[in-house]
Amino acid sequence: MHVFYVPEISVRQELPEEEAAHCLRVLRLSQGDEITLTDGRGCFYKAQITAATGKRCLFTILEQETQPPLWRGHLHLAMAPTKNMDRTEWFAEKATEIGMDELSFLNCRFSERKVIKTERIEKIVVSAVKQSLKARKPQVNEMIPFEKFIRQDFPGDKFIAHCYEGEKPLLKDVLTSDRDTLVLVGPEGDFSPEEVELAVSQGFRPISLGKSRLRTETAALVAVHLMNLYHQN
Repeated sequence: MHVFYVPEISVRQELPEEEAAHCLRVLRLSQGDEITLTDGRGCFYKAQITAATGKRCLFTILEQETQPPLWRGHLHLAMAPTKNMDRTEWFAEKATEIGMDELSFLNCRFSERKVIKTERIEKIVVSAVKQSLKARKPQVNEMIPFEKFIRQDFPGDKFIAHCYEGEKPLLKDVLTSDRDTLVLVGPEGDFSPEEVELAVSQGFRPISLGKSRLRTETAALVAVHLMNLYHQN
């Protein structure tokens, strides 16, 4: 089933340009064909193409269906993007397929990448939402300095994953299934000791993701998977 993303469906019944191109040129759909749409905010729509001219594809909605939440609470992963952007993009795709609500990017002391273009990440996330048949698109946030990020107010439980010695329970042992959850994952060089200390002072609990030493994107994906499993409806 092909799903098209139409975030402004409530005000405009026309496919966005890229979606229209895929619908008309790649799939070769035409006037009268039925299509499935999502607004990325929890609804699927069955629609019929009413006009297909050039680069434009207009439709009329036949049926609306609200997708029940697939997990409880708000699942938020904040990570330092990897030096190799392919790894961050891979993570964004797979984490969206598994299921999360929000993705933030952190500029940390040891970050090897100080700039990230979220437009590309947005496109990958939208594609993964459609592929995995989800009606809710995760929010993708611009990169923010670590210190500024952790000083914000976040409801629910807050955790920071790091590789330093000390008492660190496994994430799977401290998750609560009905609470919003935020997990921080650092860059290839880990968070600095000062960053960990500051996060703890702001209410973040240090946690471990297991005995193996994981790459940044692997650690982030493990965190998302654990959060999703423990919050499943």
